Amino acid sequence: MTRPRGPRARRSPQGLGAAAPVLALCWTAVFFDGFDVMVYGAVMPYMLDDAGFGLDPAAAGTIGSWTTFGMLLGALGAGNTMDWFGRRPMTVACVVVFSVGSGVCALATDPVSFGAGRLLAGLGLGGLLPTCLAVVAEFAPAGRVALATGVLMTAYHAGGMTATGIGMAVAPSHGWRWAFAAGVLPAVPAVLLLLLRMPESPAVLYSRGRADRAADTAGRYGLPLPGAADTPAGGVSGRLRAVADLVDAGRRRTTLLLWAASFCGLMLVYGVSTWLPQLMRSSGYGLGSSVSLLMVVNAGGIVGMLVAGKAAGRFGAAPVAGVWFALTAVSMLLLGTRPPLAVAYCVIALAGVWLFSAGTMVYAAAGRLYPPALRAPGIGWVTGVGRLGAVVSPWLGGVLVSQGREEWGFAVFALAGLVGAVTILLAAPRSRSGVSR
Repeated sequence: MTRPRGPRARRSPQGLGAAAPVLALCWTAVFFDGFDVMVYGAVMPYMLDDAGFGLDPAAAGTIGSWTTFGMLLGALGAGNTMDWFGRRPMTVACVVVFSVGSGVCALATDPVSFGAGRLLAGLGLGGLLPTCLAVVAEFAPAGRVALATGVLMTAYHAGGMTATGIGMAVAPSHGWRWAFAAGVLPAVPAVLLLLLRMPESPAVLYSRGRADRAADTAGRYGLPLPGAADTPAGGVSGRLRAVADLVDAGRRRTTLLLWAASFCGLMLVYGVSTWLPQLMRSSGYGLGSSVSLLMVVNAGGIVGMLVAGKAAGRFGAAPVAGVWFALTAVSMLLLGTRPPLAVAYCVIALAGVWLFSAGTMVYAAAGRLYPPALRAPGIGWVTGVGRLGAVVSPWLGGVLVSQGREEWGFAVFALAGLVGAVTILLAAPRSRSGVSR
């Protein structure tokens, strides 16, 4: 294969620049991802109060774990195949799958069929995030990967706030099903936008022998021209070799620590997203106040993503993630003291600032710690293995609530924050030199 000749494209360090349209497309997709994830926690109290549906707290936690198990499978599948099938087809497929899953949930007649819909939605949701993260890491200017990742993940929280608002507005008077029906809406417009406007990865194009197209895309977005070292290996053997490279002697320690940090990050994200309203309600707060706190934590999440992205550009993604995890642990311990409602709102807002962006900076660190040829499978496995935390957390929350041990939930979340801080700081000890930015 002949490498295309011509001047090497330069990437501006001054902003997101030419990557902005790609970031906007991924932002739109992740917005609906956040909506679909958060809508379950937003309407869960109303579902539990729906006697005809037959959902109890233990079953609600189990269904939450089905969702995140589907996300685990989706993340691992996308991480291993997005280089093979291409970034754009994978993104489109994920949007379609989670939209169909939302439709199944809206029409479900019992907890089992509802759980099947959440499992299906989880497959699409789990595959979408690592795909968009890999796209943004590839197209973002050098030195701006953490910032671009933070901006991307504000979409998750904007979608979560929208889900909470729709749940509060619709569920009390029209029923919780309409909130899930709203999750079907992105299928047509989002798919059309992605098919028409989203570029394919230059490295993927180059690996398929389309060197001229790869050079054209690289030039248009200010990317370095891809070469053999940047090209993902093809075929099943290539995918297996990429996974083996992630845990070889030179990378095993870093990979395992990133997996542990991601586990803690997603345990926090999905535990809080699923159970915060019910935990606060059980702590003596009113139903309306408990659900509205979910909107507050997502508003804090948007601020946190932007602050963390800027801070990571200066100090490195791993140190910022470590500090953010530690602050999350402190916030969870404070919530466990059952503060007055006004104080709870303030603590929840600050928890949102630290909580969500801590895990996101783990992804940003992974995007810099792995070489280009391993970036997609590396991020896929970091998010995929992390989904085990997302599987455990909703189930564990259901067990605690069903046994009347809600006060332990905040202590468990605090412990996850502490472990996350330790593991991400150990994963990238050289981050001060900029390796994890």
